[in-house]
Amino acid sequence: MFPPCRRRVGGSRELTALIEKLYYFYSTTTKLTIMKRYGLFIVLGLLVILFFWGCNGYNGIVNQDENVKKAWNNVQAEYQNRSDLVPNLVNTVKGAANFEQSTLTAVIEARAKATSVQVKADDLTPEKLQQFQEAQGQLSGALSRLLVTVEQYPQLKAVQGFQDLQKQLEGIENNIKNSRKTFNEAVNTYNVKVRSFPINMFASMFGFKTKEGFAADKGAEKAPEVKF
Repeated sequence: MFPPCRRRVGGSRELTALIEKLYYFYSTTTKLTIMKRYGLFIVLGLLVILFFWGCNGYNGIVNQDENVKKAWNNVQAEYQNRSDLVPNLVNTVKGAANFEQSTLTAVIEARAKATSVQVKADDLTPEKLQQFQEAQGQLSGALSRLLVTVEQYPQLKAVQGFQDLQKQLEGIENNIKNSRKTFNEAVNTYNVKVRSFPINMFASMFGFKTKEGFAADKGAEKAPEVKF
């Protein structure tokens, strides 16, 4: 009777060992599955965070880009106001006896060139901005010479219509200064955004580049002096 009992005991040990192995395999597999699930959740969470962060960064760049375009449109509007005032100013001045025709001609030609140079807000390349700035600077210089020449004609300075035009021109020149300043500030804010890490990676990916503002020493930065 004893040998069979020994076999049963041995069989129980083998069964216990098998059960332990199966339990170890199951627990290990379960742990790996749980770890994989946690890993998947972590990866998905990081992707979601990265997606929303990227959208926020992209929208921030777009917002700054639109601010630059808006500021540029305001600059062009103020320059257009000045160009619209020039014909009335020229017509008032040329009525004075013996007024220098060369000075008037220079103003008219400079105005024609300034109005011919148009730069769209979405095409603000350094070359085009410089071209625009130089053309407006020539008109500023021509107006400055015109106003200096007017000093030699007291009878013209006493005309109410001319005085009104001078006041309008002075106001427009101040508006031009302010609009250029606002534009440069918008460009600076945009450039800081585009060049800052890690936003610069998104900027480069979607084609956002740094922009040029008005140079401080160019002719377009200097408004003509208006004297009364």
